[in-house]
Amino acid sequence: MRLNVISTNRLGITQQILTVIAEAKCDIIAMEVAHNHTYVHIKDNGVAYTQLSKQILTIEGVHKIDPVTLLPGEKTAQQLQALFANIPEPIIDIDNKGFIINANRAALIQVALPIEQFVGQPLQSFIQQKLRIYLSGQSTTQEINFAGNPYYADITPVRSEQEVSGAVIVLRSLLNVGRHLSQYQQGVYSGFDSIIGQSQVMLEIKELTRKYASNDLPVLISGETGTGKELLAKALHDNGQRASKPMLAINCAAMPEHMLEAELFGYAAGAFTGAKSGGKPGLLELADGGTVFLDEIGEMDTALQAKLLRFLQDLKIRRLGGVKDRQVDVRIVSASHRNLDEMVEQKTFREDLYYRLNVLQIDLPPIRDRHGDIELLVEHFLKNAAMQVNQPELAMSQQTKAQLVAYHWPGNVRQLQNTIFRLAAQTDSDIIDAPAHFLQDKKSSQNKSQANDALFSNIEQQESWLCAQQDFERQLLSRLYPLYPSTRKLAERLQVSHNKIAMKLRAYGIKTSE
Repeated sequence: MRLNVISTNRLGITQQILTVIAEAKCDIIAMEVAHNHTYVHIKDNGVAYTQLSKQILTIEGVHKIDPVTLLPGEKTAQQLQALFANIPEPIIDIDNKGFIINANRAALIQVALPIEQFVGQPLQSFIQQKLRIYLSGQSTTQEINFAGNPYYADITPVRSEQEVSGAVIVLRSLLNVGRHLSQYQQGVYSGFDSIIGQSQVMLEIKELTRKYASNDLPVLISGETGTGKELLAKALHDNGQRASKPMLAINCAAMPEHMLEAELFGYAAGAFTGAKSGGKPGLLELADGGTVFLDEIGEMDTALQAKLLRFLQDLKIRRLGGVKDRQVDVRIVSASHRNLDEMVEQKTFREDLYYRLNVLQIDLPPIRDRHGDIELLVEHFLKNAAMQVNQPELAMSQQTKAQLVAYHWPGNVRQLQNTIFRLAAQTDSDIIDAPAHFLQDKKSSQNKSQANDALFSNIEQQESWLCAQQDFERQLLSRLYPLYPSTRKLAERLQVSHNKIAMKLRAYGIKTSE
């Protein structure tokens, strides 16, 4: 039986309680003492609870006796054991010689052994790498293979007085590391909910993306900077079979070639000066089972393009400085604002890699080509801006909204978002009312004025209406073709037929890449 003896806190009362129990010829299995409480676990040897309670209640200062199911220490130990057992990561407790003292359920599942056969074994017999010295008292992290599976091992020393008596090892799978990194990269917004637009072209793109999401073929997303290519890549991932796995993104233009290679493929221990001593897995390895988004793929160096091509052929990676190939399963989604067709012709992008990446293609239009979506985007970003500046609600004057809707937005959706956030941060009211023509800076006004001067200076020199029309067409096509470098795109921009654009370009001697 287990009893909770409630009493005053006086010197010697615990000894008197134990004396009464001993005189009743009861064996004490365990005892705990707290303020005003004496807990005892007594071996059941036929002594009745009521009889023993009456004897203990005769002691001066004892107020009450309650039966309990567990002593406080037993209850705490039971709760900790339940918590320990249900943690999904394998956890192993070892002594200062590396022998296993305890382990949770996840660790036992990995080794397929009962606790009795696992405890007492040297941990080194279950891992391929040699554990780093932890007896220095410093926590460390090491990449190991436990029971044939790769893990990050977080090794935390356990101190007993001034000495290290052992260590607790928490094993974190590379898949979980990739998933956590994916959640950190993606943030709050993902899927089709983050793609704002109800224009016909955006509805068609969303429908096409849903179709592409159902398979694992590589996808190439093209579009100007700021059109939302990464959001579309997230929608592809979130609506496909890999949605529960990591999606990791990297901007190929954001780092030098050697760093980009290390980030993609990882590196082995000691691969180069400054490398982590335990090595590091790359994004392709961490995203195993999921998706890797290669943003601005057109900026990738040709040497690294060759290595990426080899990976796409057999889905095997080898870390920098490593000697072992690893098989991974990832879907590649890439994006670029550059014309990769032209880069292939100019030999600055590998043709074989281009065809590997461009199995499925999505062209994201600039915001000026889906003008009807601007007002929806303004309302969406206005709500987000209100949260950023800690305003319950923000409104916008009709004049300001009209300017935003009418502007051509060379920086696309990203420029629109930043503009609204800037206006929200600068306003002292809950209504944003920007000055007239606030979007027309000096440079754009000057360029517009110069263009108008050049246009009207030639009026008197025109011989006929036809000559003036041809001159206008030549200037229009010369200026727009570099921005829409294909007859198809230029025809869509000007809302005329593909054949008409091709004919006009030839007539005015405008060189094309087609």
